[in-house]
Amino acid sequence: MSQTLRLLQQQVLRGFPPAICSLHISSCHHNSNRTSIVRCGRQVYSRTYPVLLVRPDGSTITIRYKEPRRILEMPVDITTLSEVERKARFRKRDPKRLQPKEEKEEFLDEFNVEDYKKFWKKK
Repeated sequence: MSQTLRLLQQQVLRGFPPAICSLHISSCHHNSNRTSIVRCGRQVYSRTYPVLLVRPDGSTITIRYKEPRRILEMPVDITTLSEVERKARFRKRDPKRLQPKEEKEEFLDEFNVEDYKKFWKKK
């Protein structure tokens, strides 16, 4: 019986590290406070949003897109357009020429600064 007791004590003592070693071991306990300090940045977010896609022929379909938008419009291939339509699109792209602004006419009034000068003086 004493031998079995000694064997059990040896087994138990092997399982526990000595008290001196436990001072040098630091255990890492992650909890909810860690998330408030560290933000794990992602390069790709898995969330996608339903968006209406408009094709060049006018048809629409609903797709999943990475950004929250209402409508996405597919670009028109200019090489497939006729010469007249192509020139019209290029004209729309050109910046509009600004028309010279008309000068506003000045209103003549009978305002006299001297009448109100007494309110601006310090007493």
